[in-house]
Amino acid sequence: MRILFVDDDAGIRSVARLSLERVGGHTVELCDSGHEALRTAPIFAPDLIILDVTMPYMDGTDTLRELQQMPQCADIPVFFLTANTQPQEIEKYKELGVLDVIAKPFDPMTLPDIINKLLGVHRTSEEKPVDEQLKKLQEEYAGQIPGKIQQIKIIWEELTQGEWNRESFKNMHLIAHSLSGSGKTFGFHALSEAARNLELLLKQNSESDVLPAAGQREQINKMLNALENIIINPVQKVHPKKEDGLIALPGEHLQKHLRRTIFLLEEDTKAAHDLALQIGYFGYNVCNFSGVKEIQDALTHSSPSAIIADIMSLKDTDAGIKAIKEIKQASEIEMPIIFISANDDFDSRLQAVSAGGSAYFTQPVDVSTMVDKLDTLTSPGISEIYRILIIDDEPELAEYHALILKTAGMTTSIITVPEKIMEQVIEFRPDLVLMDVYMPRCNGMELAKVIRQKETFVSIPIVFLSSETDIDKQLKAMSLGGDDFLTKPIQAEHLVSAVTSRVERARILRSFMIHDSLTGLLTHTRIKEQMDIEVARAERQKSKLAFALIDIDHFKQVNDTYGHPTGDRVIKGLSRLLKQRLRKIDIIGRYGGEEFAVILADTDGHKAVETLDNIRNDFAQIHHRCGNDNFSSTFSCGIASYPVYRYPSELNEAADKALYKAKHKGRNRIVLAD
Repeated sequence: MRILFVDDDAGIRSVARLSLERVGGHTVELCDSGHEALRTAPIFAPDLIILDVTMPYMDGTDTLRELQQMPQCADIPVFFLTANTQPQEIEKYKELGVLDVIAKPFDPMTLPDIINKLLGVHRTSEEKPVDEQLKKLQEEYAGQIPGKIQQIKIIWEELTQGEWNRESFKNMHLIAHSLSGSGKTFGFHALSEAARNLELLLKQNSESDVLPAAGQREQINKMLNALENIIINPVQKVHPKKEDGLIALPGEHLQKHLRRTIFLLEEDTKAAHDLALQIGYFGYNVCNFSGVKEIQDALTHSSPSAIIADIMSLKDTDAGIKAIKEIKQASEIEMPIIFISANDDFDSRLQAVSAGGSAYFTQPVDVSTMVDKLDTLTSPGISEIYRILIIDDEPELAEYHALILKTAGMTTSIITVPEKIMEQVIEFRPDLVLMDVYMPRCNGMELAKVIRQKETFVSIPIVFLSSETDIDKQLKAMSLGGDDFLTKPIQAEHLVSAVTSRVERARILRSFMIHDSLTGLLTHTRIKEQMDIEVARAERQKSKLAFALIDIDHFKQVNDTYGHPTGDRVIKGLSRLLKQRLRKIDIIGRYGGEEFAVILADTDGHKAVETLDNIRNDFAQIHHRCGNDNFSSTFSCGIASYPVYRYPSELNEAADKALYKAKHKGRNRIVLAD
């Protein structure tokens, strides 16, 4: 069965795919929003759609209504996914046209059985072991928890210290709702309960235009502290159970993946606060400890992604290094250690290395360089899943090859009608195309030439899969646009190996071609190509899109005053901030020099302004260092939106003019094109 699963929570989507594909044996396509579901459903042609009820921008009920208006989707059965399973609510949903409701959180091991029962179908396929995959998903989810809690805290601080904003408060409520629903699915029962309590309290004020009363604010603060304590002390709070469909993990193994939390050993309160604030802008949660005993106690309950220790923070010059040695001996926890010190002599550096230090920074610390090192040391090293597009006129054979690749952890999409190739290449964005040579209407060689006609798709590897054994014909096929030729039948491990090696090689080469060497962002040429693709997608799917041009203010003055290496660090700092704060579906490029371009899919102009303005405010607070000098930078931004401007050239020109207005009005601001 083909199932389209729609939920804005990435963790829930991942565990649903694993459950439905590995346990249920279904073919699954994931969407993170109602807008994406409307784009995907006509192409994927699912047998069932599962919709989360509570999603931003377009919720489940709105998405359902839109699907019912689409002739090709109107008859597809739809299940709602929600934590609100009161009988009256279920009846209300069924009146809207929903076939049934699945309770959230769900058990990954029994979700396929629930679906089959609701559909009146009895599963006959044997369950496959998924404990290892579920364990990995649980670890990845654990790594996302600190960032979500930090998001809630930042929004709440802005609301209580500045002007009340109902939309921001709703966003805060939505994040709490997400934690409440997804936490228990992954075995984080205490987290889910705490988030649920917070969600219920926030819900009472979700439609209010004024700040909650003092008593309610105090309750919210207490609940936020409770959530934060769960993050710092996960062993006491996380108890995955087999009946939840998860295997209980050793505490220290699970905690290791709370990778955005940093422990700081620093006696100077002001220095600790300043450093924590600066690192925090880049998405790290910093916990400060002034003494050895405090940090040792904390390490018995939780494990951060790294420790930063000021070796001069205690009275004795060597006390910091001795403290780290004591901590490592007592806890036996392996994690990166970064030392900071006022000394830059050889002996101090050697002591740090002997204590297991991974890096050494002299004070005053260049935060940008330190964050670079933190990113490197704490990176989980998990690459994106390979996306393989399979083209074969025999559906059963295509499904067989898709199953092999899915078992190896890849995402697949199948086309049995060649005429749909260009539309699917744009929508699915494959890393590789696996194509039969002989098909009706047009053969694989002709289809490869059609794909290669679009300059954007020239670099996508095309691998032919055919029973053709004639070497001359194989070579001819490859000369007409193919990159490799595999002969049917092919052993499963050989298929996986061939596809993996081709994708890895293509990704490396493509990265060199399309990414800027300094920032890792897309190049000017590539971002313009992506603009063409995204505008075409928005036009076809009748969705929104925003295009932003960002320029660092007075950047020539930065280079002239502090030198080009310092200017490069400022550019890298902004690029890192954009990558960490924007969504994965947003496209970021370095347009040239100190100028950046951002394409925000499914986003109107006003929402784009709100998003980038938050980033602008934080960028202005970041301190950059050059020798003994300390300075900050700002940026200006111009935004244009589709469909106000319908063509890529118009969007570019309008955003450029809006950027000019922002500069003319005094810089450090965002202007939306009329």
